Parts: sequence; C-alpha cells; structure tokens
Amino acid sequence: MVFEDLEGWKLARLVTRDIYKLTRIDVIARDFGLCSQVQRAGVSTMSNLAEGFERHHIPEKLQFYNVAHASNAEVRSLTYVIEDNYPSLSAQAAQLRQKSTQTGQLVGGLIRSTESRKSKMLKLSFFFLLPLSVLRSSGRGS
Repeated sequence: MVFEDLEGWKLARLVTRDIYKLTRIDVIARDFGLCSQVQRAGVSTMSNLAEGFERHHIPEKLQFYNVAHASNAEVRSLTYVIEDNYPSLSAQAAQLRQKSTQTGQLVGGLIRSTESRKSKMLKLSFFFLLPLSVLRSSGRGS
C-alpha cells in the first residue's frame, strides 16, 4: 500500500484542488493573504498525510497525522471566512467545508487506528520485557 491509496489522502487532494479552483475566482483572488493561507492549509493536509504514512515509527506517524488533522481544521475554519466575506462564494465555501469535514473524519479514523496499533505494540513490548526485568531483579540475569 502507498499513501496514494489512503482514502483520507485522496479526499484531501480533492479538497486542495477545490481550494485552488475557488481561489482563482476573481472576487477572492485579490485577497492574497486569505488565498495563500487556505492553499497552504490544504497542501499541508495532504502532504502531512503522505509523510506520516511513509514514516516507520508510530509516534512519528501520529505527529504527522495530527498536523494533517489540524491543517484540515484550518481549511474548515477558513471556509467560514470566505463565506462571511464573499457571500457570492457561499455555496462553494459550504461544499468545500463539507469535503473538509469528511476528510477530517477519515484522518481521525487513521489517527485512532494508528494509536490502537501503538498501544498493542506497547503491550507486546511490555510482555516481552517483563521476563527480562524479573530475571534482573532476582539476581539471575546478567
């Protein structure tokens, strides 16, 4: 499996595509700060999902997935800024927010799944380390 197979990444890619499409519309295109911020948040979401997926250590994976989750929340928040300040783009902002909400749900599931693997690995490592520590404390180990 590669990161391009992740449903969350696929949807984040669509959200980012829609962000760029929206920010090319003349009425908002001149709002450089807003356009740049929402574009960077979209790119950050999909990039951090990809980077996290490629990490081998679970704590690193979780760090990148959490950044992706937060960046996605930033996209959602910025859709309200667009909606409030550019009423003619309200419908597009709402659609973008809906896709972003779905992305967040998928990323949240990925985080929960990864955390579950982390706790299973911790339990497994504890199981294998326990006999060694018991041996050491009884003086039979070294």
